Amino acid sequence: MKISEAEVTVRYQETDQMGVVYHANYLVWFEIGRTKFMEDLGFQYHEMEEEGIVVPVVDANIQFKQPVRYGQTAKVKTWLLTYTGVKIVYGYEILDGNGETAVTGTTTHVCVKKETFKPISTRKKFPALHEAYVKATRDE
Repeated sequence: MKISEAEVTVRYQETDQMGVVYHANYLVWFEIGRTKFMEDLGFQYHEMEEEGIVVPVVDANIQFKQPVRYGQTAKVKTWLLTYTGVKIVYGYEILDGNGETAVTGTTTHVCVKKETFKPISTRKKFPALHEAYVKATRDE
């Protein structure tokens, strides 16, 4: 299975008064991970958008293990848990500056037409991306 890694340096504005990353920011970091995952496969999200396809989040789960703090560089690991051509489930692990697991989670997405939000298959619309995602679920 393909695992992509992205680094995020914690900015002051991402933290609360205790210097701990505010919980909602982890969802933004998940998005950084997804974007990096696609880029590592040789694709750009804007290419899908230009073709009128968007991939909204329909479900998100997050588990907080320990805080990430201001000044640390976090690592976001991203991989595919499920891919059907229409539905995509990504898995995430965020490591703190010491390399310890701080956050885990998943997001579920559905490929839809931008104008109608009706589901569309990447298998038909973006066959190269489809093949790369299928391969990414199997590769080690």
